[in-house]
Amino acid sequence: MDTQNIDNIELKYLTLDDYQELKEATLESYAGVLDSYWKKGHIEQLTSIFPEGQVVIKIDGEIAGCALSLIVDYDKIDDNHTYADIIAGESFKNHDPDGDVLYGIDVFIKPEFRGLRLGRRLYDYRKEICENLNLKSIIFGGRMPNYHKHKEYSPKDYIEKVKRKEIHDPVLNFQISNDFHPVRILKGYLEGDTASNEYAVLMEWDNIYYTKPTKKAATVKTIVRLGLIQWQMRSYNSLDDLMQQSEYFIDSLAAYRSDFAVFPEFFNAPLMAEFNHLHEPEAIRKLAEFTETIINKLKQLAISYNINIISGSMPEVVNDKLYNVGYLCRRDGSFERYEKIHVTPDEAKVWGMQKGNNLQTYETDCGKIGILICYDSEFPELSRLLADEGMDILFVPFLTDTQNGYSRVRLCAQARAIENECYVAIAGSVGNLPNVNNMDIQYAQSAVFTPCDFSFPSNGIKAEATPNTEMILVADVDISLLRELHTFGAVKNLKDRRKDFYDVIRKK
Repeated sequence: MDTQNIDNIELKYLTLDDYQELKEATLESYAGVLDSYWKKGHIEQLTSIFPEGQVVIKIDGEIAGCALSLIVDYDKIDDNHTYADIIAGESFKNHDPDGDVLYGIDVFIKPEFRGLRLGRRLYDYRKEICENLNLKSIIFGGRMPNYHKHKEYSPKDYIEKVKRKEIHDPVLNFQISNDFHPVRILKGYLEGDTASNEYAVLMEWDNIYYTKPTKKAATVKTIVRLGLIQWQMRSYNSLDDLMQQSEYFIDSLAAYRSDFAVFPEFFNAPLMAEFNHLHEPEAIRKLAEFTETIINKLKQLAISYNINIISGSMPEVVNDKLYNVGYLCRRDGSFERYEKIHVTPDEAKVWGMQKGNNLQTYETDCGKIGILICYDSEFPELSRLLADEGMDILFVPFLTDTQNGYSRVRLCAQARAIENECYVAIAGSVGNLPNVNNMDIQYAQSAVFTPCDFSFPSNGIKAEATPNTEMILVADVDISLLRELHTFGAVKNLKDRRKDFYDVIRKK
């Protein structure tokens, strides 16, 4: 049809007044097949039980296409169902307003209006309905109209050849291009469909915004406010002085309603000054004696300031072995411990620091997070394992003395954000400690990194602090954008991995 002759295209709810025109459009679309149209009573029932699920596209007032749908509780549907099972003899008793899946029972475009991408409009409307009603997915039995020409192939092989563009199937090609994926083969789905040899492909579109209904009052946030503390190394007279400065930053971030307060690696190192007369391995173990007290105080502050605190890292002695560890102190009072997996050559040589063995994601009221301490961010396998567990935000507390050391952490953190389709927040220390051996100078520019795609900053930098300046950095990140990226990104780093060719696995 010549688009220049079109004055108006509109999507409208189907009404009973449209019935006669709908019947004629249906017969024309299905090439006059006998009984290929809905009876008036069926349309009356459909528009009564689920009016928003029944729509038509009108061009200059004339019906050009139609889409009909039901809501079903898919747990009550047999995996090997037929079309007749779904519509239940056209009584539509399977329609369940409290169901979890939108089931498409009919869609067509009149022949004279094909080529105008009207089918995409109908599919997009169904996706909007699915999202607005918080349904898990859209499914339907897709015909394979060219299968009768290729009966030498099994339905499975036929679908694979269509996906590889070796066979053209207008219906399957259209559905796949609209982000639907095959789930299973349905045998005997539509009686009399000889073109498909009575086979159909159960096609599904997943609603990435679906949230499972819960009776709990708490909800997981989608807009998360990150608060990074770019900590100034300075002399403190006591542990109380250090904790007073720590509480000041936590108070400041809480005033901005931040969801997280992130400290750097070894932010408590100034307390080591009073042990500077000892050998470094002894001094760091003395510092470890403060760790339990600091963590207990941070747990209290997390509750009183209603903020999740990531403690950076501190030395801790377990069974006479020295580790570099940190704690996630949730605002609900619970906490988790994490360890540095890869210690630097300097940590091992000077302090006798041991390698950690604990790697996991952590559930929070702001989604699933991961934490890697400094050097760990330079090993992509660790963050890939966390991404496979569903990590949305990766936190990297770090301490680097020179700009080239900082650049290693920064550049690797940016790579982790891209390859794992997640946010990465790095927090470091600045300044100097002239009275603490092996902790003389620090260089940092704390930052929040994002994937590089249309919904994110083009350079992958959400926010960054002023280099080598004590300050806090506050930035909002939208978790829902990650869901869109996973499914609709220009590239899909997580989905496109060749797991048939390589994989990353744990040994412990």
